[in-house]
Amino acid sequence: MRLYDPVEESQKTPPRLSRRGIVLLGVAGLATSGAIAAQWFNILAENGGTALSPPDAHQAALSGAVLLIDIRRPDEWRRTGLGEGAVPIDMRRPDFEEALLQHTQGDRQRPIALICARGVRSRHLSARLLAAGYTQIIDVPEGMLGSGAGPGWLRRDLPLVAFE
Repeated sequence: MRLYDPVEESQKTPPRLSRRGIVLLGVAGLATSGAIAAQWFNILAENGGTALSPPDAHQAALSGAVLLIDIRRPDEWRRTGLGEGAVPIDMRRPDFEEALLQHTQGDRQRPIALICARGVRSRHLSARLLAAGYTQIIDVPEGMLGSGAGPGWLRRDLPLVAFE
């Protein structure tokens, strides 16, 4: 019978990971990172009433509680249609803020919900409009096509109108 020798044990080569083990660890790490990032985005998307899901934005627009603005490009509107109740104003227009003021009858305190394809442009434009004096800008972070915040207007089968 051999006795346990801690010196001999410490001199043994530690076990090595095979290529398969390294790949599996990498995949697990990516999956975990993606889940954490998606969760963080969802937390940011639910930021205390300044974000709406597409169904909530649709209902609010139909009831008149918010002015829903689709800020995508005309080619995007033609490709997917517009969400029912949304007003199309291309955010690249040089007179975007003036066009928005016309739709709000000059009221910068009117609740305005912004929707784009995946929530990126609407988030950036929200900051710009707040800096311009609008007080109630609401983001629809799922957008029309879906994002980390959720499936989006189209996958939720919400009503569309054609853009011509």
